[in-house]
Amino acid sequence: MAVGLIGTGMMGVPMGLRLLAAGHDLRIFNRTPVKAAPLLAAGAVWCDEPMALAAASEAVITLVGGPADVEAIYLGPEGLIEATAPGGLLLDMTTSSPALARRLAAAAAARGLDLLDAPVTGGVGGARDGTLSILVGGEAAALERARPLLQALGRTVTLQGPAGAGQRAKLVNQTIVATTLLAVAEGLALALEAGHDTKALMAAIEPGTAGGFVLNNHGRKMLAGDFAPGFFVRHLLKDVELALAAGEEEGLRLAGLALVRDRLRRLVEVGQGESGVQALLLAVERTEDA
Repeated sequence: MAVGLIGTGMMGVPMGLRLLAAGHDLRIFNRTPVKAAPLLAAGAVWCDEPMALAAASEAVITLVGGPADVEAIYLGPEGLIEATAPGGLLLDMTTSSPALARRLAAAAAARGLDLLDAPVTGGVGGARDGTLSILVGGEAAALERARPLLQALGRTVTLQGPAGAGQRAKLVNQTIVATTLLAVAEGLALALEAGHDTKALMAAIEPGTAGGFVLNNHGRKMLAGDFAPGFFVRHLLKDVELALAAGEEEGLRLAGLALVRDRLRRLVEVGQGESGVQALLLAVERTEDA
């Protein structure tokens, strides 16, 4: 399939490489061209603007920063919905707003296009290995059209419901991940401050009820003082703010998530926005700071 990919960041590059390896003809665009170099070296074709990419593609995938970027690239005067020929397939894999996803799907349908919201979970490792979980919102028939692409990217592809449901499912995921990250950070901060033998601790609790991906992976990085990014603090903050807004729409006060937001904001304020999310360990308050 002739595929267009807009967004060649930490997730976009390995996902693009997976599409090339699966035999798809890939065209790419990114606001920062240098970030597209690995894909160009692997055989992707550069397009100077999204409109040209859309015109040459049967399907277009977007992986951009957030809702404002999504809205601009789809609904702007030279946006994808106007640039894509009727019958085209659009997949927004950015973590974004459920309400915006519904608006985009309606605008696309009015132009005879299929548009899916299809955010992912599984991180850079999942993107590299093709083991992502892809959470899809939209029409079942459109998902079947997209399935050959999505199966090159993920191990699990699930239709969550109509337009916007994929984004809502991703925000549920991020709510659980973010609050678990803070719980792990606070638990390990207690161990570190007390001088506990953390090797013995992890051997005891990883197989138990507290065990899981966040503790076993991010927790170990916290203990090692490894704050290199697999997923940026600033990106998690964006997702947490979207989840809080979704909660408000449903009449929910997500108090635990609001606490995580405050800690993430503090990290960004002190220059840790480009650190990995395990840097939440650095935001655990001491009693003299509370």
